[in-house]
Amino acid sequence: MAAYISTRFYITKFKDTVRFIPRRYRVKTKWAATRPKFPATELAMSNFDKTYKAQYGDLWPSIRAAMLSEKKYGAVINNFSSAAGLISDLEAQGCKDFLTIECSKTDFHKSSQDPTRPLEECAEVEQIHLQQSITPGIKCLVFPKGDISRFKPARPDINRVLGYYLLDAASVLPALALDVQLGHSVLDLCAAPGGKMLVLLQSYSVNHLWANDSSISRINRLDQILQSYLPKDVLDEKHIHVLTKDGRDLGPSAEKCFDRIDTLQWAGIQATRPGGHTVYSTCSLSELQNECVVEQAVSAAQEELGITVQVQDLSWFAQHFSHTFCFAPHLRVGELVLPHLCSNFGPIYMCKLQRIN
Repeated sequence: MAAYISTRFYITKFKDTVRFIPRRYRVKTKWAATRPKFPATELAMSNFDKTYKAQYGDLWPSIRAAMLSEKKYGAVINNFSSAAGLISDLEAQGCKDFLTIECSKTDFHKSSQDPTRPLEECAEVEQIHLQQSITPGIKCLVFPKGDISRFKPARPDINRVLGYYLLDAASVLPALALDVQLGHSVLDLCAAPGGKMLVLLQSYSVNHLWANDSSISRINRLDQILQSYLPKDVLDEKHIHVLTKDGRDLGPSAEKCFDRIDTLQWAGIQATRPGGHTVYSTCSLSELQNECVVEQAVSAAQEELGITVQVQDLSWFAQHFSHTFCFAPHLRVGELVLPHLCSNFGPIYMCKLQRIN
């Protein structure tokens, strides 16, 4: 067997010649088994580029850049905390409640169907419409567009209840779309880890809430959120019921039981009372997971269950919250918040459905 020498030269027995041979090692790297030629992240980005470039066209480069950047968050004010000066402290840092609509009279005039109406009258009508559409009690403060400041951790009050909850501010929109009214029973089919559920509880209208998730670990996280943000007396008063079921099974077993349902599964249509509303929401950019799912659910509900469902118009979300979020144009059904470098929220897709019969 050939012997290794420190000079990296090997002298053959058969010829008086010296050959240069690169040093070899006892353990060779098995490239095919241990090191993929392309890292998984590169493969994922390649697939993303192929899929979403075709779907979003010229919008995709800005969406891509935002998704590779640090996300922005919003601070949902906890109405059950006694911590003083929360809102004023956040406002002093430059934050603003995005639910406080600031439409100029020109905007009101443009949104009016009758351009001859006085601007003051248009503003009054529009403001009444917004007050009726936005669930009262919910406040979510965000930093302005282009401001990438971070929120400080929330401070507990004397009862150890935290003052605000940080989440993607676009996640508040599905809760607003539910438009919960007094006396409504509400089901959150995929409630954990608890952000949207906590948003719903800030509304003065929610007193009967069922929170469901099939994952025990996620339910444990939801319980931690409840303990951290709601005093014990409020937990008892709000009648919060935590379930650990497969959401697909709740449709038949709880048929026509709920006025409002926040769901990732179309089985929620079956559990909605006639005249009630279901909001389907995802954190996906995919048309297949968003619009196509809604269209398939509407068709299946009619053909398989005999349930007529109508898609509700949410275009006013894009009209009045465009100062905070970047919305996708020209969707067939629903609304989609797109990530953008200046406003890096989302993606959040939502579509509101009403059960007719």
